[in-house]
Amino acid sequence: MSQVTVKRGALPAVAVEMLESLHQHRLLTARQVHALHTPDTLLRWTQRVLVRLGERGLVERATGPHGVGLWFLTSQGADILSATGALAEPRRHLISSAEAAGPLRRHTLAVNDTGIAFVNAARERASDDCGPLSWRHEIAHPITPARGRRPAQLVIADALLSYLQGTSDESLILHQRFIELDRGTIPVEQLAAKLARYAQLRHYTPRPTPQDAPDGPLWRAYYRVFPAVLIVLADQTTKASRRRIQRVIALHRSDPDRDRFGTVPVSFVTLADLTSNGPFAPIFISAEQPETYQDWLGTNPKHKPKGEHDAPA
Repeated sequence: MSQVTVKRGALPAVAVEMLESLHQHRLLTARQVHALHTPDTLLRWTQRVLVRLGERGLVERATGPHGVGLWFLTSQGADILSATGALAEPRRHLISSAEAAGPLRRHTLAVNDTGIAFVNAARERASDDCGPLSWRHEIAHPITPARGRRPAQLVIADALLSYLQGTSDESLILHQRFIELDRGTIPVEQLAAKLARYAQLRHYTPRPTPQDAPDGPLWRAYYRVFPAVLIVLADQTTKASRRRIQRVIALHRSDPDRDRFGTVPVSFVTLADLTSNGPFAPIFISAEQPETYQDWLGTNPKHKPKGEHDAPA
C-alpha cells in the first residue's frame, strides 16, 4: 500500500488524472476512481483526494442510492484541465447535481464499470494496454446524408472501447468495440434494430466524398478495422438476460435488411460476469455462434452446459 498522505494544502500528482477521468467519463464513484487510478492504496485515501478536489471547487459530489457518492467535474475543474492542455477530448456539456443523481446515472456508471473491467484485465498482462481514458462515451456516426431540412440519421454507440494487445512476437494489435449498455429498459426489437444500423454504418459512403476522406465507406476515416459490437446486459436476472440475448439474436437473424447491408460481429455478456471474471474468460455469446461461450476476442470456446441453449422466445 502507498504510504503517501494527503496534506491539507497539497494534492498528489494523480489528482490531475482523476480530473481527466471525471471529465471524460462524466460520473464516477470513489470506488471506480480508486480502481482506475489508485488500486494500490486504500479506498479511504482516494476518497480524501476527491474531498480535497471538492474543497477547491474542481469536483462536486452528489448522493446516490445507499449514500454512495457520485463524483463529477465542475466548470472550474474543466477550465483547469483546459488551461493545462490535459483534456483528452472536448465535452460540450458538464453534468449538474440533478443529472448526476438522475435516471441516467445507473447507465453511465455501468458503462464505466465495463471500461474498468478491461483496464483491470490489461493490468494483469504486461504486454497489454488499456488505461483510464481508453473508452469514450456516445460516439456518433451518420448512416444517411442530410436532405434539405431533414438531418442525417445517426447511430450512436454508448461508448467506444480501445484495447492494445501485445503478442508473443512483440507486435501490437488494436482491438476496438462499440459498446451498447442494455439495462432491459427498451423493447428487444429496438435493440435488434440498432444492430441493423451498425450494419448500415459499415456500408455508408457519403456522396460526394468529403475532401481528404478515404475512398469507400465513411468508417474508414476513423478505424483501421470496423469495430465489432459488444452488448453488455446489466440490472437483469440471469434468466432474463439469457432470454433477452436469444430474442435479440433471433430478430437480428430475421432482419429484412440483412440481404442489403449484411451483418456486423456482435457478442453479448452480462456486466456481472464481466466484472467478476474479466474479458478473457469464456463468458461471451456471439450472435454467429450462440451455442458456445467465448472470450471477448472469440477464442477459448466453451460449450454451454445442457439446458443453457436458446431460451423460449
